[in-house]
Amino acid sequence: MDIKNFVSAISQIAEKKGISEEKVIESFEAALAAAYKKEYGKKGQIIKAKIDSKTGKFNFWQIKTVVSKDMLYTDEELEELKEKKKDEDEESNLKEGSYKIRFNPERHILIEDAKKINPKVEINDEIEIPLETKENFGRIASQTAKQVILQKLREAERETILNEYKSKEGEIISGVVQRIEGRNVFVDIGKTLGILPKEEQVRGEFYRPGQRLKFYVLKIEDSSKGPVIILSRAYPKLVSKLFELEVPEINQGVVVIKAIAREPGFRSKIALESKEKEIDPIGSAVGQKGVRVMAVINELGGEKIDVIEYSDDPKKFIANALSPAKVLDVKILPKNRALCIVDENQLSLAIGKDGQNVRLASKLTGWNIDVKALGDKDIEEMEEEFKEEEIDNEEEDEEVKEKKIRKTKEKKTKKEDKNNKKDEENKTESENEDNNKNGIRNEKE
Repeated sequence: MDIKNFVSAISQIAEKKGISEEKVIESFEAALAAAYKKEYGKKGQIIKAKIDSKTGKFNFWQIKTVVSKDMLYTDEELEELKEKKKDEDEESNLKEGSYKIRFNPERHILIEDAKKINPKVEINDEIEIPLETKENFGRIASQTAKQVILQKLREAERETILNEYKSKEGEIISGVVQRIEGRNVFVDIGKTLGILPKEEQVRGEFYRPGQRLKFYVLKIEDSSKGPVIILSRAYPKLVSKLFELEVPEINQGVVVIKAIAREPGFRSKIALESKEKEIDPIGSAVGQKGVRVMAVINELGGEKIDVIEYSDDPKKFIANALSPAKVLDVKILPKNRALCIVDENQLSLAIGKDGQNVRLASKLTGWNIDVKALGDKDIEEMEEEFKEEEIDNEEEDEEVKEKKIRKTKEKKTKKEDKNNKKDEENKTESENEDNNKNGIRNEKE
């Protein structure tokens, strides 16, 4: 065999398939072993092949498992098995070591014979017996080798793709729309195709073949047909990952994304916090003349983005979350609710179209936000209602406490009564025993 052509062919296949040269050589070795067994081997044999990459020579071995006589069925036991028609998995039995096996001279070797080949061998070890090297194979054996090579290369390529994209899960990747089938969009992401399902598509966003976009790698699934990469354009973390690409301060961890709320295709709100006082989180995200935030908006197809500053004070954080509306006052109410008071001319801006702004602010902060205009009569009514609810809750809490105290007292009294009864019973029993003893003594006297 021409070793130069062989090595160049292996390197070409490895580069084309994106797998290592070792995997390609292993595939060729498995194919040679299959061809050798087909042409020269016997039924039940396990053949192993090895290619010397320096000389180009082939070496073949037969693999046998070392067994002892105690592990084998006798002729009588084999006849009994035939009568009972029991089909057992011999290989699993051999591994467990608790069952006997049917001896096959092509797959098994006795420990006495194996010691002659390798004195250090033990039971259940595999021993390699060299075979005569063959280089000429028939048409059927060659066809078998071809099928084995293709199968092994396909498995290696599948494993490589799975491992590569598994590490990219939760990241964004760039891809080109290849085709649209039904509701699913198939995207060329390099070595394989990703799937953008209907539920992960942005409402109102249209996809056409050849269009280049960025996608969020949602999850990787391993199926019988190969790895399936599920992509998303609607996931909220797509926005945060795009900001990490565009804003160096976020990528370096100087500015931290604390929360994000998104309605895909319409609007997003992102809360930022700076770890250093000298750095403005909003200014770093917006960029000079809005260059950075506009790059993210353009990637999302014109989706509006509100960048706000995070605060540990819930009042300040809620007021910032309702931007671009200006909030006059924020009142924290029970049951995780907040009442925001704004001017009448800011009311519609604070609520947003179809309540979008206040809805996103609620998602971002985790508070149920109510927005009212200054001077609205409902404000006083709401405060009175919540005060009444607080009083009712306090009364309920007091009643619950009283009930618990009563129950504990009742349990204690019951326990005391039981203990008193037991003491009385013990006293009566001891008195009866004393009386009986005194009666017996009087009779004896």
